[in-house]
Amino acid sequence: MKYSVIAIGDELLIGQVTDTNSGWIARHLSPLGWEMQTVQVVADSPDAIEHAIDEAFAQSSVVLMTGGLGPTKDDITKPALCHYFGGEMVRDEQVARQVEWVVEQRHLKLNDYTRDQAIVPSSCRVIQNEVGTAPLMWFERDGKVLVSMPGVPFETQTMMQRAVIPQLMAHFHSDVTIEYRTMVVVGIIESLLAMQLDEFERSLPDNFHLAYLPQGGYMLLRLHGRHADAAVLHSQLERYMAQLHDILGDAIVSDDEKPLAAIVGQLLREKGLTLSTAESCTGGNIAHQITMVAGSSDYYKGSVVSYATAIKTDVLGVNQDDVDRYTVVSEPVARQMAAGVARVLGTDCSIATTGIAGPGGGDDVNPVGTVWMAVNVCGNIVTVKKHYPGTRDRVITRATTDSLLLLLNHLQGH
Repeated sequence: MKYSVIAIGDELLIGQVTDTNSGWIARHLSPLGWEMQTVQVVADSPDAIEHAIDEAFAQSSVVLMTGGLGPTKDDITKPALCHYFGGEMVRDEQVARQVEWVVEQRHLKLNDYTRDQAIVPSSCRVIQNEVGTAPLMWFERDGKVLVSMPGVPFETQTMMQRAVIPQLMAHFHSDVTIEYRTMVVVGIIESLLAMQLDEFERSLPDNFHLAYLPQGGYMLLRLHGRHADAAVLHSQLERYMAQLHDILGDAIVSDDEKPLAAIVGQLLREKGLTLSTAESCTGGNIAHQITMVAGSSDYYKGSVVSYATAIKTDVLGVNQDDVDRYTVVSEPVARQMAAGVARVLGTDCSIATTGIAGPGGGDDVNPVGTVWMAVNVCGNIVTVKKHYPGTRDRVITRATTDSLLLLLNHLQGH
C-alpha cells in the first residue's frame, strides 16, 4: 500500500519545531509493507493544505496528516478539511465529553478554545484521542483515505499504534504476509559490510530485501520479505538469517532492533556484573542512555559527572601530577577515572570519558573533538582515543556510542 504524509505548521517551516512524526510513521509502517511516496511540510493555510492533499492523493491511496488541530486561531486544518471533503462543522458530543475528561484529568480549567475542539466536519468519522483533546478524523473519497492527527508527537504516535494502524490494516486488507528481522551489526563499516554481503544479496529472491541503516558507530541490517503463505515466508526468513550469521559471525550482536545500551545491559545481566560511569565531556549522556532501558537498576549503580578537574582528583582519585603532565584529556586520566568510579561506587565494570566537545577549548595537542575513553571489566582496563568532527552534540553522541561499543567488545571477550 502506498501512502503519503502531510505535516502542517508554520513552526515547522521556519525550523522552530522539528517534524519527528514523519520519520516515526515511516519506521512503523515500512515493516508492514507500506511504501511512503512523499512527505510534504506545509503552512497553516487552507490553500496550501488543499493543494498538498491533491498532490498526495495523486500518488497514494492513504494520506496521513499531522498538525494544525490545536485550540488556537491559527490551527485551521479542520475548516480546510471540511471545505475539501464537504459537509459542515458540527459539535460531536462524544468528543466534547472526551475533551472535558482530559482537561479534568490534567487539573486544568476548560476554556472556549479547548471546548471548540469538539467541533469537527460532518464528513469525517471521528477517532477519539485517548491522550489529548484534539480528535483524530478519518475521511474517505473515491476509495482513498485521509487521516488527520494532532501534531504533538506523543499523541500522534500513541494513537497511531492504538487505533490508526489497526484500522488502516483492516480497511486495506492484504493477503500478502510480511515478516522482517533487524540485526545490530558492530565493527564493520558500511562499505565493507556491503562487500561481504554482495553475494548473499544477489542470491535473495525478488520477495526479499536487505536494507542498511547506519546508526553512527554501528549498523542496523533489516531483512524483510513478502509471501502469500506465512509458513513459507517464515521458513525462508529463518534460512536467510542463518546465512547472515554464518557470514558475519560475532559482528551480529543482536537479532532485535535494540538500543545499544540495552544490548550492553543484557550482557551485563547475563554475566552477573555491575556497571558505573565517570563522564567528563559526555556530561552524563552515557548514564542517560543506560537508564533509558527499563530494568537497568539490576546492573547499573550510578555515575560521577566529573566535569571539573577537582572532581576527577578529589572524588575519583586521579593523580594531580598526571593531570599536570598529560592534561585532563589523556589516557592516564581516562584510565584512572574508570578505575576510580568503579572503586567509589563498588562496581565490577565502568566507563570513563574525558575530552573536548567544543566548539572551543582545543589546542594543537588535543583539538576539538578529541575524546579519550576507558572501559574497565573486573580490573582489566582498555582505552581508546577518538577524534570526532562536527558539532558539540555530534561529538557527545558519537563518544557515547563508541564508549558503549568498547564496553560491549570488552565484555564479549571476558
